[in-house]
Amino acid sequence: MLAYIGCFTTAKRKARGKGISVYHVDEATNAWNLIETFETLPNPGYVALDSRNRFLYASHGDGTEVSAHAIDAASGKLRFLNKQPSSGDNAPHLIVAPGDRHVVVANGPGIAVFPINADGSLAPASDVVAPPGEDGPYRHEQGLGAHPHQVLFDPAGGYLVSPDKGVDATHIYRLNAASGKLITNDPPCVKSRYGAGPRHISFHPSRAFAYQINELDSSVTTYRWDASRGVLTPIHIIPSIPATYVGDNTGAEIAVSPSGEYVYVSNRGHNSVATFRIDARDSTLAPVGWEPTQGKKPRFFTLDPSGSMLYVANEDSDTIVAFRLDGKTGLPVPTGLVVHTGSPSCIAFAPGK
Repeated sequence: MLAYIGCFTTAKRKARGKGISVYHVDEATNAWNLIETFETLPNPGYVALDSRNRFLYASHGDGTEVSAHAIDAASGKLRFLNKQPSSGDNAPHLIVAPGDRHVVVANGPGIAVFPINADGSLAPASDVVAPPGEDGPYRHEQGLGAHPHQVLFDPAGGYLVSPDKGVDATHIYRLNAASGKLITNDPPCVKSRYGAGPRHISFHPSRAFAYQINELDSSVTTYRWDASRGVLTPIHIIPSIPATYVGDNTGAEIAVSPSGEYVYVSNRGHNSVATFRIDARDSTLAPVGWEPTQGKKPRFFTLDPSGSMLYVANEDSDTIVAFRLDGKTGLPVPTGLVVHTGSPSCIAFAPGK
């Protein structure tokens, strides 16, 4: 297996990363071996692969561009293809659309769509939208209007959903694959609690539900998902941190287990991964436990393709920490593996040779 690690690199972010790190992961021993550190545009904070793992795309924090790279089939190493203006100034997330014809970027103040050329490079943006909405109450985090923090297609690929921490809403669009234009859904969004700061969302693999981590009020919202109309309906909210924790915290990442039994979220401040059990009747959440991430500021985590391992990127500790998921409880169990890499903020896995 290959692992591509996006890292922050600039002094503005007090970062220590050098670019995109490429590792070979031995799935038998869980050993990580560095293949290369590919220096590209500053702050490749989020990376995404096309469906055939031929190309890697990166969004750049505090930057104004999105970049494209080819993956060498034999070695897994990267080759820079091109870059395009993102039409924004701080892109935290991107995704390759179903069909591998477009890259969609949360570009800071809005969302941009880039057609993919035959060689994997990016064409100029085919659409840029700036969602409407009223600023949330937190001036430092929400005082500049819309700030979509994620772009994600629903399981059927018909709708694009985008949690927006700036205006406390989750926007919903359709993507016209022929024109590369975004079509605003009706209704156009679902509102969150005032000051919640919705950050990331994850869909249940088999039921019509989705779960969203709210960054600023450290909560997790359960939504019912109407795939025929593109409508999210909130039905349940639960804190992402234990009631006994009284310090500062912001929610970061969220994922649903492939089995559909558990939801995982990361907490920055409490520095934990929370495990929630999904109720078999109504799909609401109940806490199982909180596992320390053995580092500071767990901005990102992901499950491996098998769904049996969980890897946490501790941005401020320069570590990726590996956990094995307990088959009975769902809880992450430390394996002892710690990978040292500067300011990690994203991990993308691909099959390797």
